[in-house]
Amino acid sequence: LYLLQIIQDLYKQNCWLVSFICRYIPLKQWAYDDSHSPKYQKFKIDKLPVILYHESWDYRDYIPYLEWRYGKKIPPVRRRSACDISDDCTCPRCNAPKPFLYKNNGSKGQVLCKVCQNRFSPIESRFTKKTSLRCPYCTYILSPIKNRKHFVIHKCINPKCPYYLRNLKKIDKADLNDRYKYKLHYIYREFTIDFFKMDITSLPKNASSLKFTKNNAYIMSLCLTMHVNLGLSLRKTSQALKDLYNISVSHQMVANYCKTAAVCIKPFVDTYPYEKGNVFTADETYIKIRGKKGFIWFIMDAVTRAIIGYQVSDNRGVGPCIMAMRMAFQHLTELPKKFRFIADGYSAYPLAAQQMFLHSGGKLNFDITQVIGLTNDDEVSTEFRTFKQMIERLNRTYKLSYRPTNGFDNYDGANYDLALWVAYYNFLRPHKEHKFRPPVEDEIIQNGDSMPAKWQLLILLGQKTILNMQSGKTACCS
Repeated sequence: LYLLQIIQDLYKQNCWLVSFICRYIPLKQWAYDDSHSPKYQKFKIDKLPVILYHESWDYRDYIPYLEWRYGKKIPPVRRRSACDISDDCTCPRCNAPKPFLYKNNGSKGQVLCKVCQNRFSPIESRFTKKTSLRCPYCTYILSPIKNRKHFVIHKCINPKCPYYLRNLKKIDKADLNDRYKYKLHYIYREFTIDFFKMDITSLPKNASSLKFTKNNAYIMSLCLTMHVNLGLSLRKTSQALKDLYNISVSHQMVANYCKTAAVCIKPFVDTYPYEKGNVFTADETYIKIRGKKGFIWFIMDAVTRAIIGYQVSDNRGVGPCIMAMRMAFQHLTELPKKFRFIADGYSAYPLAAQQMFLHSGGKLNFDITQVIGLTNDDEVSTEFRTFKQMIERLNRTYKLSYRPTNGFDNYDGANYDLALWVAYYNFLRPHKEHKFRPPVEDEIIQNGDSMPAKWQLLILLGQKTILNMQSGKTACCS
C-alpha cells in the first residue's frame, strides 16, 4: 500500500510537469530548424564586402577626355551674381578650381563640381578615403556603427537589401516587433590592428644566462625533466633534487632555468617544419593568471597529433586565434587536398579563417567545420566528433600538467610554461597512437640516451635556430 501511494504521487507530479510543458513551452519551437533561424546567424560570418578603390582625377586631363569621348566642352561657370565660394576651394575628386564650382543648394553649404558632377562640402569632405566598403548583396555603402578594441563593425543599412529581406522573411509575424534582437543585416568587421605583422615567437628577455657558476647544464636539464615531464611543482622539483641527488637548488632557480630554456627552445618549436596532414583541429581552454581567466589556444594536426599552433592571451577575441593560425599555416604555400579545419561553434574561427584568406591573397581558402555541442545532433557532428575529441583530450592533458602550478603570476610565466610543455609534447612525450613514440621524431633529439640529454639537445637546436634567425635565415635547424 505504501509503494502504491508513492507511485500515485509520482504519477501526479508527471502529469503536472506535462501540463506545465504544454502550457508554457511551445512545441513548434522544438520542431523549428535552428540552422534557418536568424537567432543562430550570430554565430555565422558574412562573406567579404566589395572594396571599391577611388582613383584620383585631374580636371585638366578629364575635360579633354570628355571632349574627345563625347564631344562635350565644359566651359567655366557663367555667374550672374557674386559667389562667396573661397578662392582656394577645389573639388576633392578632380581638383577643379573655383571657376568650375557653384553652389548646389543655395546657402546650405553644398558645392557642385561642373566637371565631374561631384557634390561635396567645403568643410567636411567624404573623399579623404581611398577605398570604400560596399555590401556584396546590394552594393550599398557600409556604415560604421560600432568601434571595438581591435576592429570596427560596418553594417549595411539598406532597407531593400536582398540579404536583409531574405532574413526578415524567416521571422514569425508575432516576432516582427522584436526583430532588432536578430541579426538581419549584413555585417563586416574591419580590423584596425594588423595581426599578421606581430611576432609569434616573442618571449620575455629578462631570463638568466646559460653561464653556470655553481650548477651545470645537466642539473638544468634535470630540473626540466622533473618540472615539465613529471609535472612537479617548482618546490617539489627542488625537494626531489635534494632527496634523490643531494643537489641544492632553490625553487626560484628552477623557475629561472625554465624561463631560460623556454627562451631558447620556443623559436625552434614555433618554426619547426612539421609534417602536416589534411585535417587540423582547434580549441581554446582557460587558465588562471592572478586569479583571473586567461586563455590558451591549441591547433593540432589530426594525423601526427603534433601541436602546430598555440597562443596565450588575456581575451577570447579573434586576435589570438589569428596568431595561432599563423603559426599553424606558416610553412604552407597551398592547402592539402580535401583539407578540413575542425573547431567548435565559436565565431572567432570563421572570422580568423576569413582574415587568413584575405591576407594570403586567396591561397588559404578554407571553411571551418563546426562540431557544436556535446552530442551528435547533426550529420557534421556525427562525422567529425572524433577529431573534436582529440583536441579536447589535448586540453585535459595540458590541464593535468598545469594543475600543480595553481595558476600563474603573469602572462610571461604562462607563455614560457606553455612553450616548454609544447616542446615536451611534440618531441619528447611518448604517444600511444605512435606506438609510444613522440609525435615528432627528430633525428638529433632521438640521439640523446636519456631525457636530460634530450632537453640539452633541444636547447642546442633552439640556440642554432636563434642564430639562423638573427642572420636572416628562416630555415629551422634539425
